[in-house]
Amino acid sequence: MEQQYNRLQQEGQSVIQSIQGLAGKLKTAADGGSADAREWLLDLKELALNIQQEQQQVMMLMQAMHQAVQNELQQCIQPQSWQPGYPQTPQAQPQQGGFLNSLEHSGFGQALMMGAGFGIGDDLINAIF
Repeated sequence: MEQQYNRLQQEGQSVIQSIQGLAGKLKTAADGGSADAREWLLDLKELALNIQQEQQQVMMLMQAMHQAVQNELQQCIQPQSWQPGYPQTPQAQPQQGGFLNSLEHSGFGQALMMGAGFGIGDDLINAIF
């Protein structure tokens, strides 16, 4: 999972660099008086905004996954109520390993906990255009 998350971050950075490069070329041509370049620059801005929306959706999905994992962890460590007449059972302890623990302590899990994204931010779009 960690490798896939890192790869996703790298792909996001690659997309950002490609958009910045193309935007720079189009801006130079538009500043030189090319009407087509101005139109293409606006199209590129629309594309960048669409990519940003998609990445925001991915981030919302990842945050929902993180919340589900946190809820699962809480259920694992919540004390069970003791009832008279029944022997008390040992409390469930969080496992030291496993998927949930790995997720929580991975870079991906840490990014989710901090609410960090890897998408194209508003400031980047504004800087490009």
